[in-house]
Amino acid sequence: MASVLLRGRAIRELGRGTSFSFLLRRDGGGGAIAGGGAGFLRSGSSSSASLASSPSLSIWRRKKEMGKEGLFVVQQLKRLASHGPRLQQFMRSHVARLLRTDLLAVLAEFQRQDNVFIAMKIYDAVRKEIWYRPDMFFYRDMLMMLARNKKLEEAKQVWAHLKSEDVHFDQHTYGDIVRAFLDGGLPAFAMEFYDDMRSSPDPPLSLPFRVMLKGLIPYPELREKMKQDFLDLFPDMIVYDPPDDLLDE
Repeated sequence: MASVLLRGRAIRELGRGTSFSFLLRRDGGGGAIAGGGAGFLRSGSSSSASLASSPSLSIWRRKKEMGKEGLFVVQQLKRLASHGPRLQQFMRSHVARLLRTDLLAVLAEFQRQDNVFIAMKIYDAVRKEIWYRPDMFFYRDMLMMLARNKKLEEAKQVWAHLKSEDVHFDQHTYGDIVRAFLDGGLPAFAMEFYDDMRSSPDPPLSLPFRVMLKGLIPYPELREKMKQDFLDLFPDMIVYDPPDDLLDE
């Protein structure tokens, strides 16, 4: 029965231009289906985090277009948000049946609305999909939403997931996330991202540092630490400090 459902889901996805072998790569049933997926893995995937995060491959950067089923799901999830058992039933009966494009559009819509509770539900559902691949942009969008809404516990959960999946951010994304958590009033967590950024194998860039230093104006002690790092890395550059009265504020 599970094999029949998987084939049906794959055929529906094929109508949206998705590789059949990619859709079935995580099928554990063996046989011809698993063989097709294995062929894709040998030729098309190296399991490297940098490859999964490549902009040219990322499904997360494409325009999120929502169909009628997606619109219906958005309306019902908002209506059922405070009804635990009915919400879980709807997640199983309707959300689990959404095609990839609709599911991603639903996630993007709840992120746009800053509806953290439902967005986290959809986030969990996405990570269970057969087509899911760890991706920098997927995690970036979640963390930016959580930073805007000052949701520390959820952010720590998402951070743990991306670390376990060996996802790496580029330097500009690190800078944006650090700045978002600084603006959200969570400087300690922001500096955890900064420490991770400093241990990244990617060469440092000056622009992300300037973005972060501006966000650190309300936190002068942390700013001085980062400013010194910046000057050590870019000795020929200048940091423009704000007026003393602005730092005092």
